Amino acid sequence: MTSTDASADDTLDLHLPAEFVALFGTGGNEGPTPDGTRTRRTGGDLLDGVADWGPIPTAAGEFHLLPVHAGRDVPLIARWMNDPAVAEFWELTGPQGVTGDHVRAQLAGDGRSVPCVGALDGVPMSYWELYRADLDPLARYCPVRPHDTGLHLLIGDAADRGRGTGTALIRAVADLVLARRPACTRVLAEPDVRNRPSVAAFLGAGFRLSGEIDLPGKRAALMIRERSPRELP
Repeated sequence: MTSTDASADDTLDLHLPAEFVALFGTGGNEGPTPDGTRTRRTGGDLLDGVADWGPIPTAAGEFHLLPVHAGRDVPLIARWMNDPAVAEFWELTGPQGVTGDHVRAQLAGDGRSVPCVGALDGVPMSYWELYRADLDPLARYCPVRPHDTGLHLLIGDAADRGRGTGTALIRAVADLVLARRPACTRVLAEPDVRNRPSVAAFLGAGFRLSGEIDLPGKRAALMIRERSPRELP
């Protein structure tokens, strides 16, 4: 599996009313980082404190979603974005600043999208974006439910692809989202229909293909993982 992507240039343009942010936002649990961005330190934000979720066991090893620190992580993520297999679907090739702008836009936002580096047994090897699908432009193109959580991801190095690792990590992250976000009943993804390895990985991870939708710049396979009755809070 290489990557999945949404309309990367159209993910942060829906503006929340101030009273919504005050009610469901950070509650003061954020602070400046050394590079000038802001990060949420505890739960209570729009994605229930991703930074506090901790490591999880997977079939591939211990996996940890680590919210991006721009000064530390952008060079590595930019290198991944310039891999032709990734670039075909993410379209963030070029100088490091291209990736940096994409990541910092999320870090400076209201918390509806959280970029993360995925570390497997302590080694950074993937990039993830967890986002509130109900607050994303995706909601213009398909029905969404309150608190639906979306996933974008890429596996950084070719050595980690094609071995079932992506499938194992997608399954584990979907499980983690549903465990840590009790208001969320579905995890969504919208890989490009041409990205067959990615679609297959989501299917193998317990997602179902709901249909195809036309998004800006691509035709996407809408993948859905529903909360099962045994996972109800």
